[in-house]
Amino acid sequence: MISRTLALASAIVVTVVLGACSDSTAPPQLASEGLSAAAATRSGTFHVEKECSTFTGHAGDICTITSSTLAEIEPGSTITYASDAVGALLDTDVVLDLPGPGSNRAYGHCTVDLATIVGGCVFSGGTGKFTWFHASVALSYVGGPAFGGANFAWNGTYSFGPRD
Repeated sequence: MISRTLALASAIVVTVVLGACSDSTAPPQLASEGLSAAAATRSGTFHVEKECSTFTGHAGDICTITSSTLAEIEPGSTITYASDAVGALLDTDVVLDLPGPGSNRAYGHCTVDLATIVGGCVFSGGTGKFTWFHASVALSYVGGPAFGGANFAWNGTYSFGPRD
């Protein structure tokens, strides 16, 4: 009985000592990557410009990225629209697809009033480089005809990292 009590007391002392020596201010570790949650999440603002010379308001239409301040969204990337515009409203899922090999896609949803060119998109996740991608962008008109050649910009915020 004494040895059992001594073993239990020793275990309690070891637990207390180890707990006191740990850095309780350190961020939790992501076991799969060995990174802190703060280091695993990256965020900021970005600006993208795109040309939409083949966009006619129909499912399958694309716009092409011409410039981007976010390295992961490369010039030459395409945005494919899943649904037709209904009247002057485009309310559709989209896929942002990078050029080149591999499956690097971001998935989102865009809503745009085509009469006023007011709207935006929200992205949440994807494949490859975009597995942990989240973004919210506002659309702005840069120039050109409304259909068949207009240029637009996205200004928004992004983050790469798991969400709780």
